[in-house]
Amino acid sequence: MAYATLYVMLVAITVLGALPAAADAAQGPLESEAVKARVEKHRTAEVTLTVLDSDGKPLAGAAVTVRQQRHKFLFGCNAFEINTADTSEVQKAYQDRFAALLNYATLPFYWGGFEREEGKPGTARVRMMAEWCDSRGIQAKGHPLCWHEVPPKWLFGRPPEEVQRLQLARITREVTDFRDLIHRWDVVNEAVRMPTFDPDSNPVGGLCRKLGAVGLIKETFAAARAADPNATLLLNDYDTSENYAKLIQGCLAAGAAINVIGIQSHMHGGYWGARHAWEVCERFAKFGKPLHFTELTILSAEKHPKMDWKSTLPDWNTTPDGEKRQAEQAAEFYRTLFSHPAVQGITWWDFSDRHSWMGAPSGLVRKDMSPKPAYEALMKMIKGEWWTGEQKLTADSSGRVKFRGFLGDYEVRAADKGSGTFSVSAAGAAEAKANLMLAK
Repeated sequence: MAYATLYVMLVAITVLGALPAAADAAQGPLESEAVKARVEKHRTAEVTLTVLDSDGKPLAGAAVTVRQQRHKFLFGCNAFEINTADTSEVQKAYQDRFAALLNYATLPFYWGGFEREEGKPGTARVRMMAEWCDSRGIQAKGHPLCWHEVPPKWLFGRPPEEVQRLQLARITREVTDFRDLIHRWDVVNEAVRMPTFDPDSNPVGGLCRKLGAVGLIKETFAAARAADPNATLLLNDYDTSENYAKLIQGCLAAGAAINVIGIQSHMHGGYWGARHAWEVCERFAKFGKPLHFTELTILSAEKHPKMDWKSTLPDWNTTPDGEKRQAEQAAEFYRTLFSHPAVQGITWWDFSDRHSWMGAPSGLVRKDMSPKPAYEALMKMIKGEWWTGEQKLTADSSGRVKFRGFLGDYEVRAADKGSGTFSVSAAGAAEAKANLMLAK
């Protein structure tokens, strides 16, 4: 967690400085009925499910129960506090509340903390986190493989050619070592700023200046792709201006293997509002790549007068009024993003106020792990409004049942016939089959 606190004071200054303090009045695509219609169009399907017995024969006339198990959409948070060796009530509450709400977790691969001593990576600690995610049905993402802000101390003073070799080798090692548990990676973080970040002294910044941002991105993504051809690779940045758009355009033109465009939205300096969020989505959706909001922060207190993006402020505490406002803003922000067809994932930052970046009251839960109103608001949406309720259905003569459901994974059961699973992955009309098997 310590390395999440090392984000620099430049993070989002140019982006947040001009943002509105409150949401703009909803207009056009942000009207509630338009949002609701897009959610139904892009996040649900009219499912025709054929239910079969263990021999593959249709269960004509069978009474079946269909239950959603998980969303296709990625609702996530960084999970830097996971520690399965900690048996405290606080840790148990952290884990249970995280798993109850979310299906996606970002895990820490900050190079300077992951490999404090050259050749001795902290693989075991992060693997413990990844295994916890796997045991709870939570998909994991590694963050980040290349970032100028947290290089290991032993990398300073090395010539650019050696830094390049070590950086690429580090990517190959991590992606290979975690290939069984992690299938998504923030490969390069904040590349818009990287070439000008102390290029004469910072080893990664200097390498980026030498290769150019596009050159560095192309090489690092190629290394990650070679290590895991099936991985989903993200380019991530806090700069949501045309500078980032131009960089993406240059990378795609050069053939960089970018699967997803990552967008940070830390709002310590003020709430974006729905209109600005929609405009950002539109700006980057034009590239035809899925969008992930990778680092989303909405505070449950006022901005701290001494906030400088690099200090930890222990007196920055959540307030009742701030919690109410945070819940309202979080609900609006999630509705806006969930309704945009290009967005495929949202990652909150941080889950708890305990050990949060800058000590900010940014969590969905408090330091004692009690849920804030924002947690409850998201629970009502993610596991309520946007969740397919239990369906009790009767199959026709061909063993088919029909229902409208949110995209994701499902279980179907029939009395005396057992259970089976199926997935609904595309909106619109969807066909699925499930073979029911009795438990052994």
